[in-house]
Formats: sequence, C-alpha cells, structure tokens
Amino acid sequence: MVIRIGTNEGGGTFHTQGLALKTVLDRIDTLAPVEVLESVQASIDNANRLHSGELDFGFMASNWLGRARLGEAPFARPVDLRMAAPMNAGPLFFIARADSPIRALADLRGRRVVVGPRGSGMIQHAHCIFGALGLGFSDFTPLYLDFATGSDTLVAGEADAQLQCPVPNKVMTDLAERIALRVLAYGPGQLDTVLKTVPYYRHSVMKTGAIRGLNADVSQIAVVNVLVTHARIAGATVHAVVRAIVSGAGELGRINPLFAGLDDLLRLLRSGGPAALEFGGVALHAGALRAYREAGLLA
Repeated sequence: MVIRIGTNEGGGTFHTQGLALKTVLDRIDTLAPVEVLESVQASIDNANRLHSGELDFGFMASNWLGRARLGEAPFARPVDLRMAAPMNAGPLFFIARADSPIRALADLRGRRVVVGPRGSGMIQHAHCIFGALGLGFSDFTPLYLDFATGSDTLVAGEADAQLQCPVPNKVMTDLAERIALRVLAYGPGQLDTVLKTVPYYRHSVMKTGAIRGLNADVSQIAVVNVLVTHARIAGATVHAVVRAIVSGAGELGRINPLFAGLDDLLRLLRSGGPAALEFGGVALHAGALRAYREAGLLA
C-alpha cells in the first residue's frame, strides 16, 4: 500500500511542493510510503482521480473546490472532497519580455498571451482576471501552452506575455535566467476590482528579487492552494498526514520556499475556526480536525 498524492506537471508549483511533502511524510514509520503523481490538468484531474479512487490526496487551487463539491462544469459529478491542509497562497502574475513595450495588463489587448493548457486551472484564472477587468479572450490571442512550452515561446518572440504561477518554480527561474523579464502591473483601481469581483482571490505582493530583474515590490492577486482528500480516506491516515504538515511547517518552508507562509495560513484556524479553511464549502476531514485540535489551532 502507498499514499498517492496528485500534483501537476513536473517542475510545477504543486509537483515541487508534493516532493517536499513526501520528504517529510516518508519519515513517519507508521505511514505507508508516499508516491507523488503528476497530473496534466492539476486541480481538475486531482479531484476526478480522488473520486475514482486513484488518489488519496490531491493538490487543488481553492477556486475549484466548490465546483467539484457540487459537480458543476467541468466536473461531471459531485466529488465528496474533504479539506486536509492549506499549502500556499502565492501570487498569480503576468510576465513579458523586459525589452517589450508591454508594462501593464491593459497593454495585453491585441497581444499573444500564454494562458496555460486547455482545460487547466490557469485558463479559469485568466478568464476570471480578464473578465473582472472587462476583457474577453477575443480581445487578445490566447495561446494554450503549458508553462515550459509557453516560456520557450516567449523566448522565441512567438508570444508577448505569459500567465505564471507562484514562484519559486523551476520553469520561471530558468526563464528569468534566459531573458530579461518584466512583471506586469495592474492599473489604478484594477487590482481592487479583481479582488472585489472574485471572492477566492486575495491581495499578495511579489517582493523585490522574487525573480531576476524584479527591482521593486509589485502588488498582485493570489489564490490559496490546498491539499484535499476524499471522505472515504481513513481518519488515521489523514490525521497522520496533517499532523506531520503542522509540525513540519518550518522544515517544509526550508525545503521549498513555496511553503514559507504555511504557518500564517494555519493560524487562520485560531481566528476563524474550521470555516477559515473550508473553501467552497468543503468541510475539513475528521482526521484533520483531530490533528488541528491536538496542535492547539482549534478549540
């Protein structure tokens, strides 16, 4: 028996976090070995594979949880998900070549923009962001490419901009070493508009030096990424995994900086109770509740 964790494409945010999590979980003698599995459509595939029993845990962006729970498109049926733990809340951002005239999101009208593979969560994010700003995919040319292929296209001058996931990630780090990049800014009032329109986004800041060439802090949006499981998964298994995440939050942050804000996300339980992490109406698994109570994060 193994514990199967669904992530995303190799080198992506979920995948690198999954590998870090495996490092911590594999030290627990009473826990089955952990297998980290890649997934093309990330959140969507992971929810569907949890439903079919192919996974025990899966990484998802919190914006998909409500749809999966209710069986709304692109999900063909309700998925009986349960929350395990938050993973990170990193910025989603657009980049362009530093030698281009593109400086802000408003400059993307009429341009070629890499928005992610068809059916991926990044496509939904692109629709949400542009839609909140009154732009549709007909206002630019969407390029449906994965992170690595999209980056190659940007380097070759065959794309003008790309929607990227939280850093650090290997594709973004490699890209920033290959060419000089610019992180696109929101115009006056635009960031507030997106945050008010899309309830699962929150304010984030890309710090100076987050990627090579970023010489000033830039305000962006972020979505909370989470580790979910299925209602059928044994309470003892979920308890052991969540207990290891809570006790190993510091180590996880040292292994992978994407986990750096994990303690802050976990502390939301102290002020907001279980509802603070029950995104999209997906309840915390009973095993997770037990682990959080034992850690003093819940009464």
